[in-house]
Amino acid sequence: MSSARQTTDHQEIRRWIEEREGTPSRVKDSPEGGLLRVDFGEQEERLERMDWEEFFSVFEKSDLAFLHQDRTADGKISRFNKFVSRS
Repeated sequence: MSSARQTTDHQEIRRWIEEREGTPSRVKDSPEGGLLRVDFGEQEERLERMDWEEFFSVFEKSDLAFLHQDRTADGKISRFNKFVSRS
């Protein structure tokens, strides 16, 4: 079984997202700068893309950590990710 790891390292987060061809995004019309998401492939209508600087500004202001899985249990590249509170 493959487990998820948590990080706050901006370079690690950006590398993980870009390796999976994702883009930094947020849910439209969400409070406090936005609910962060990673958009993979075709952009969802409810998401709007952000640049990395704004993405990490919201990430830090919201005191978040990035929970992610590198590989699935059968060894395939995983896209599982979640933004969680650091506390």
